[in-house]
Amino acid sequence: MISEFVREQKRYTKKELCRILNCTEDRAIPLIRKLKEFGVLKAVRASQIQRDMSVLLDEDVEVADIEAGENTYLYVFTFIGVIVVAGCVLKCYPKYLMHATAPGKELQQVLKVLQKYHTSEQMVRMSNDSSESHSFHLLEVLLFLMQDYYENGIYSNTESIMESNGSGEILWDKTINETFTMISGNRPYYVEFQTKKRVMDDCDYFKRLHECILTRASKELRDAELLDLFELTAVDLTDEDLDDFGEKDDILYRIEKELNSQFNTRKQMVLKTMHAYLAHSGHLYDTDCFSLFGTNSFHLVWEKVCADIMDNQLDVLLGAIPLPVPLKPEYDRKQKLIDLIEKPLWTASGKTAKNTLIPDLITIAKTGHEYQFIIFDAKYYNAQLEFGVSPKGQPGIESITKQYLYQLAYQKFIEEHEFASVKNCFLMPTENPAVEVRGEVSMRMFHELGLQNIQVRFLPAEMAYEYYLSGRKMDIGILEL
Repeated sequence: MISEFVREQKRYTKKELCRILNCTEDRAIPLIRKLKEFGVLKAVRASQIQRDMSVLLDEDVEVADIEAGENTYLYVFTFIGVIVVAGCVLKCYPKYLMHATAPGKELQQVLKVLQKYHTSEQMVRMSNDSSESHSFHLLEVLLFLMQDYYENGIYSNTESIMESNGSGEILWDKTINETFTMISGNRPYYVEFQTKKRVMDDCDYFKRLHECILTRASKELRDAELLDLFELTAVDLTDEDLDDFGEKDDILYRIEKELNSQFNTRKQMVLKTMHAYLAHSGHLYDTDCFSLFGTNSFHLVWEKVCADIMDNQLDVLLGAIPLPVPLKPEYDRKQKLIDLIEKPLWTASGKTAKNTLIPDLITIAKTGHEYQFIIFDAKYYNAQLEFGVSPKGQPGIESITKQYLYQLAYQKFIEEHEFASVKNCFLMPTENPAVEVRGEVSMRMFHELGLQNIQVRFLPAEMAYEYYLSGRKMDIGILEL
């Protein structure tokens, strides 16, 4: 199988895509069409401006004729993760890795972050309905089966065995009714006990089926060069083939019957996943295979990472937040910081709107005896900020004005609770190993209102992910706010 790295948001020509996919232009056209159909590849008009851009704007996307000339369009991947299309494995790495060509280690870490981010959302559907086939991703199923096996072991059923004088639980009713009793001093003594123990059934149909599917899954991921990327170890558990378990419909029927008799959540999930795998069949190297693992909304992942490691207080009850002085009586202890932001009032209706400003994250940091109120905005941008050069790829005016407004919205609360200072900061990812202080963004009209300018910090993505994956909080002091 072909296995290649591609960078998110980089502009590729059709010729470059043909080289990556190792095919002719005629062969590449249906693959490009499929990638566009699933929303992981976009086309933009070829121009020098587009070649220099690191952000894809909606207005730049073209409904392009893929069969147009070689130099008419550029193609942009808008996905981070792994794409499998017709036997080609595309390993899409984040746009901030500007100088990498084969960042296997970095993508390994990103995939771990994605797995943690999606843990609560992962679901594998059990369905034979072809109308739902678009929602089935073989790669996700294979990864789930492998990771579940490493965490929980092989699917197993147990059977009860009755023994005489065994090591299991004593069955007193059976012992009393069916064995010889000796009486001494008006007390009964039993020289033989009837016992029961539960043992794993090594010949269990579903255990063997699980082993067979795991062996196949391991081989497919190894052939696709994905075992190392997901930090998995190959397994070879059986020599049996799926044909040894009967016709496909018979296997699916037996799994459905087993599902109806199992109430263990983990067993149910494994059975459903095996059912989905068999119902949709196919292989990663099939010409009609299209499978994804990742996201085209990595900005949400970056926001989540920053919120976790910076100890976001936005949704914490006011009564539980450490403050410089006790919470003022006019505030409800059961309110949250997010509830303090004013909602717009429409006088014609006499009602306020439901939606209002929502910051990414608020951190309350204590340095010595002083408290700082810090308003962060996690920005997944590749900003080019060099002295004497016009900025490129930076957050737009709407992001800047909103950040000032967040501070204005909390100004009364900040003053009433005697915070020593308030800070405002954009957090952007970088491939470099240390935090970079990149000045600040200022607008005079807001500064004259007494609002702090917005500081800019490039945060090492690798460091942020390490904190996120380990569940630790970052020391705000390293940002030098």
